[in-house]
Amino acid sequence: MSDVQEFEKKEPVEQASETTHFGFKTVAKEEKQQLVANVFHSVAGKYDLMNDLLSFGIHRVWKRFTIDCSGVRKGQKVLDLAGGTGDFTAKFSRIVGETGEVILADINSSMLEVGREKLRNLGVVGNVSYVQANAECLPFADNTFDCIVISFGLRNVTDKDKALRSMYRVLKPGGRLLVLEFSKPIIDPISQLYNFYSFNILPKVGEVVVNDAESYRYLAESIRMHPKQDELKSIMEQAGFESVNYYNLSAGIVALHRGYKF
Repeated sequence: MSDVQEFEKKEPVEQASETTHFGFKTVAKEEKQQLVANVFHSVAGKYDLMNDLLSFGIHRVWKRFTIDCSGVRKGQKVLDLAGGTGDFTAKFSRIVGETGEVILADINSSMLEVGREKLRNLGVVGNVSYVQANAECLPFADNTFDCIVISFGLRNVTDKDKALRSMYRVLKPGGRLLVLEFSKPIIDPISQLYNFYSFNILPKVGEVVVNDAESYRYLAESIRMHPKQDELKSIMEQAGFESVNYYNLSAGIVALHRGYKF
C-alpha cells in the first residue's frame, strides 16, 4: 500500500470561457492540470537522467546555490513543493536532522512515486513524508513551514497568483519562499543560442531518450510563457511576500527568487 497521502479539495468549476496557456497553446483553465499531468507521467521514469543531459549537470549547481540561500537550520520544517524526484528533500533532510521535518509534495503521482523510491534507496527516511497536493490549495494549516522551495514547478501551475497566496498562508511568520525557475537570459547572444537549443535540441533529445518529443517541446514553450524576473518579483509581492529579490544564474537562464513572510 502506498504511504503517499492524497488530498482532494473541491474547487468551484471554472467557466469554460476562462483560458490559460499550455506552452504556446491556449486551453481552458480546467484542462491545463491534466495536460501537465500527462507530460510528467510520461517523463517521470527518466526525469533525473534528462535533467543531467539537458542542463549538462549544471542544475546541481543551481540547486546548491538555492540551498545556500535557504537559511534552513536544524529542527525546522521544510516543504519541497512540486518536488518531483526529491533532490531538495534529500539535502534538506540532512540539514534539519531528526528534530526537523521535510515534506515532499507534488501534484503528479508518478513523479512522487519515483521520488519516494529514489529517496528510500538513498536511505533518506525518518524525517521525510510524502503528500500528493495541488500548489493552489495546499492541504496544510496556516503558519506551518519555516521554508518552502519550489523548483522548476511554478511555470506549470495554472493559477500562479493563487498558488503563491497558498504558499504564503502556510509559511510561518519569518519564513521564506524560494522559487527556482527558468527565466529570461540577460545577454542577447546567450538568449539567441538558448532559443535555438530549446526549440531544436530539447525535443530531439526527448524523442531519443524518453520517446517523447512533445513533452520537451512543451518544456521549451512553458519557459517562454513564464513571467520574467521582474514580473515574477512583482507577482510575489502582490501575494504578500516582502523583501523579494532574485539572483540570475547562468546569465539569467535560471533565476532564484526569494521572498519572506513577516
